[in-house]
Amino acid sequence: MTSYLTKDAILGADDLPFEDVQVESWGGTVRVRGLTGTERDRFEFYLAAVKDSPDKVEVRAKIVGWCLVDADGKRLFTDKEAVKLGAKSGETLDRVFDVVRRLSGMGDKAKEKAAQDFGTAPDDGSPSG
Repeated sequence: MTSYLTKDAILGADDLPFEDVQVESWGGTVRVRGLTGTERDRFEFYLAAVKDSPDKVEVRAKIVGWCLVDADGKRLFTDKEAVKLGAKSGETLDRVFDVVRRLSGMGDKAKEKAAQDFGTAPDDGSPSG
């Protein structure tokens, strides 16, 4: 018989992945965690809202700021403080942002892995001959 998770078990699960990343240009190691569902929604909504706008600034800084955490998983930066990360090295922000994307299941490699996890659908042929 299958045992199903309870609401408390789901909400109590510690499911946010993290990774410690050496950032020599900042002089040490940072802990990066993946986006929460709410943060990812905010990120995707923001991208859609500014899609054709020149206001797409500080995206990496905001996302990295959301995901830099201390040893207990608490954010290091508030939303207001996170935009200050935009003044840091673009290459460094990009490297940390890539870790956030990977941990959050975003990007090409994550899509490829998801496709591999689901396997190949059987080819029943096209009904529209």
